[in-house]
Amino acid sequence: MLLLLGSFSSDAASANTDTAETTAVTLDHTRQWEMHNAQGRAYRIMISLPDGDPPQGGYPVLYVLDGNAYFPAFHAARDTVARYHDTVIVGIGYPQAQALNFRRRSYDFSPPAPADRNEPPQGGQDELLAFLEQRLMPRVASDLPIDSRQQSLFGHSFGGMFAIYTMFKRPALFNHVVAASPSLWWRDQYLLPLEPEFQKAMQKRPKHPPSLVMILAEGDMPQQIRDARSLNERLQPLSAYGMRSSFTLVAGVDHATVPFKTVALVMREVFESP
Repeated sequence: MLLLLGSFSSDAASANTDTAETTAVTLDHTRQWEMHNAQGRAYRIMISLPDGDPPQGGYPVLYVLDGNAYFPAFHAARDTVARYHDTVIVGIGYPQAQALNFRRRSYDFSPPAPADRNEPPQGGQDELLAFLEQRLMPRVASDLPIDSRQQSLFGHSFGGMFAIYTMFKRPALFNHVVAASPSLWWRDQYLLPLEPEFQKAMQKRPKHPPSLVMILAEGDMPQQIRDARSLNERLQPLSAYGMRSSFTLVAGVDHATVPFKTVALVMREVFESP
């Protein structure tokens, strides 16, 4: 009995020695750096690196908003599933440690608000759009051979609202836009007035019209589901001009969990669709 206890104690001491010093987990096949927008606000940029030589035309790339929260799941899918090895994932996050930085994302993804309704501060959507278009996307393309015709954007909740705003304002910037549980109700559906100009732009038959995928959770607010379904219905006539729009309702998930449930769906939509 004494020998047995002595042996057990030795193993425990060895285990404690092995785990005495700890470091943060790192993800293989990744790179990160910090960038600033024109206003000096910092972003953490996370890159899931492709394997092997680029396909003809360059690597397809998916930009993921709220990267602190969602980049690891998309990176794991890219790194594990063989057919996604020749793609790139770019997470756009913040230097702070929290998964979802409430104040930063509230500003970045939103339109300007009246002074008496501006807490937390809002109104940074055009600053973020300029950062993506003028700073981040050119930087990524300078580091990796990117297929300029296969660039996609994913956002959830406020990020999904911003993704649709980006499509309305810069329809040629991203080929595929995926909006999970977009907050289309925000500011009395402030995106509605932007639709007519977008529809006119699509009716001019652009060479590479964008696609829009909206993914809603069964547990989302009923209004959120109705707004997305209605937008999808209004955009369906644009299929005559080459634009694709779809609406998917995912059972068994709520607003917070739908991004993690649908990583495979998003990857299929942006990397396997024409």
